[in-house]
Amino acid sequence: MATIEEVARAAGVSTATVSRALREQSGVSERTRKRVRTVAEELDYSISRSASGLATGRTRRIGVLVPYVSRWFFGQVLAGAEEVLRSAGYDLMLYVVGDREGRERFFRELPVRRSVDAVLVLTLSLREKEADRLRELGVPLGFVGGRMDGFNSVWIDDYGGGMLAVRHLLNQGNRDIALIHGGAPDSLNLPAPHERCTAFRDAMAEYGVPVRESWLCTGDFSVSGGRRAMNRILADELRPTAVFAMSDEMAFGALHALRDHKLSVPREMMIVGFDGHEMAECSGLSTVVQPVHEEGATAARLLLEQLQQGGDETRDVVLSTELVVRSSTTGHDSM
Repeated sequence: MATIEEVARAAGVSTATVSRALREQSGVSERTRKRVRTVAEELDYSISRSASGLATGRTRRIGVLVPYVSRWFFGQVLAGAEEVLRSAGYDLMLYVVGDREGRERFFRELPVRRSVDAVLVLTLSLREKEADRLRELGVPLGFVGGRMDGFNSVWIDDYGGGMLAVRHLLNQGNRDIALIHGGAPDSLNLPAPHERCTAFRDAMAEYGVPVRESWLCTGDFSVSGGRRAMNRILADELRPTAVFAMSDEMAFGALHALRDHKLSVPREMMIVGFDGHEMAECSGLSTVVQPVHEEGATAARLLLEQLQQGGDETRDVVLSTELVVRSSTTGHDSM
């Protein structure tokens, strides 16, 4: 492995500049920083994490608070954040709070204290006491999935996206529309399910269409849950002509159930999802696409900017959604 002196000579800078560039400290132009990084990679040189921490007071670690890791959405957001942070020399420390006990223990013990340089929260509507506990850490904070005071916030318009989906079904002539929702436990307090449910009810009311409560079923944001929910809907004495599934994974499960019942899509049942899963295109699924990977990447960039510039100023970024219409709601049958 090369030494810092060898990197400095190859890059045409001082050893102090190499140190500042690789530690993301100020006083180095972006052009020089990139040149130093390139030379360091070519020479297989890396700074000592422990030495860097002692010199800068930083751990080079970012804590990430997430309710799930097995769901597609959270995996994609994490991938986007990890890609940006890794390229800047940071590691992720993952904290999963998918149940009430785990969440309460995290905020009681706060294991990230003095262990990370920043904290990123993924789609958890924090209670004020929880948000205050994180603010007490005195490190940059990021939030994906809504807006929080004192946090760099990245989100989409879940309500607007839900309206796009349901209006699309209504404009196709449907009036008997079911909803497969996430059904997240109250302990997780996820913002997206609430916003999309509200959009469903408001769009139906906008068109003067009543909501049949027996057609509102929990799908647990999973393929298997979506399949079970669709089966419950089909067991009702009346059958809808369309379904809004609040995630693509639940929509995939619903499509499985419709196939089991030999129902044709979209002739006998239309279905629209939400997320923009990579399997949606090959499944012919109409869906509201959100830039999931970019949500994580954007949140990571905002944290890095605050770490580099210092100060308490935070930023809000709203990313756009788009309805992509495929054969599950129009055109040829997808099944």
